[in-house]
Amino acid sequence: MKIAVTYDNGNIFQHFGKTEFFKVYDVEDHKVVSSEVIGSNGAGHGALAGLLAEQSVDVLICGGIGGGAQAALAEAGVELCSGAQGNADQAVEAYLRGELVSSGANCDHHHGEDHDCGDHEEGHSCGSSCGSCGGGCGAQPAFTGRNVGKTCRTHYRGTFNDGTQFDSSYDRGEPLEFVCGAGQMIRGFDAAVADMEVGQIVDVHLMPEEAYGMPNPDAIFTVEIAQLPGSENLSAGQQVYLTNQYGQPFPVKVTAKDETTITFDANHEMAGKELNFRIELVEVK
Repeated sequence: MKIAVTYDNGNIFQHFGKTEFFKVYDVEDHKVVSSEVIGSNGAGHGALAGLLAEQSVDVLICGGIGGGAQAALAEAGVELCSGAQGNADQAVEAYLRGELVSSGANCDHHHGEDHDCGDHEEGHSCGSSCGSCGGGCGAQPAFTGRNVGKTCRTHYRGTFNDGTQFDSSYDRGEPLEFVCGAGQMIRGFDAAVADMEVGQIVDVHLMPEEAYGMPNPDAIFTVEIAQLPGSENLSAGQQVYLTNQYGQPFPVKVTAKDETTITFDANHEMAGKELNFRIELVEVK
């Protein structure tokens, strides 16, 4: 069995059609026995599906992906697990444990979506938190600057207002790479980098509107445990994945559970928070 992940500096790259690299894992008996990083050679959406088929890939784990690419993958016989984020190796391990996506029945709550339930590893970090598109993929930037449209590599350290660090590329030892203004970053981070010079370091304070927005009360919903197989094993505070009617997994947090129902919060874990970043522009390509 082979699993491919859209890959960028150890993390899951969030835009399938623009990915420059895949990390391909050879799996035997539900364990990774080897892995290698391969280039996409600039192939487009449809050609990428063919590339994966040529590599005998059985499963693709990725972030955002369009309908055309999904159809191309299905035609190539590649199983899709989209909407994933964070560390690539951890996502593959979670998939192999059956925790990234698993089968389930409809859960008929007020959103009218079908969900499957699958655990997500405990203690996951926000890893690529500032690199998550947050639903803004492909949006045109409302700002200008010398770096807009260019590939930028940045080091950064993210902290809350009390000084607590929530993420750092320095700790991972690799700069974060993204296309400035392409919607791959939260708006405030993107805008800060737009007109920086290589070697420059800036400190920015972002209000929620410039980061992950305010919590949406409609993203909190309650499901009958009987309608969601596997949910009986979950507990409050646990991070899990549900799958929407399009087969795309998305992360939620268990906020409450009783004998018959379980409540999930689909808001981003950073929603409503003010964030601080120290950003160093390392390279512009």
